Amino acid sequence: MLYEWRTYIAMPGKMAELHQRFREITVKFFQQYEIDVVGFWQETIGDNQRLHYLLRYPDLGERDRRWNAFQADPNWIRAKQATEANGPLTERIENRILQLTDYSPEV
Repeated sequence: MLYEWRTYIAMPGKMAELHQRFREITVKFFQQYEIDVVGFWQETIGDNQRLHYLLRYPDLGERDRRWNAFQADPNWIRAKQATEANGPLTERIENRILQLTDYSPEV
């Protein structure tokens, strides 16, 4: 298994809209493209303008295939553009590809 840890830093005042887009739009596209969401987190102490989430894939090839298909979907592109009609929701996106160690319990 391969995991991807993604962090979205919201533009000032846009965190609620970012949550709404994930809740109402993005998660449905993830399901369509078999992007397995382990969970979403927001910070309760620290920078509350960050949305963190963890994705799971069988391997890097599948990650690239699924993610690229999702990103190229014209319906996703239109939906994303519509949610950003008043400006971008994110200031920055960070992602890391992670692999379990041989001594880690399965997530």
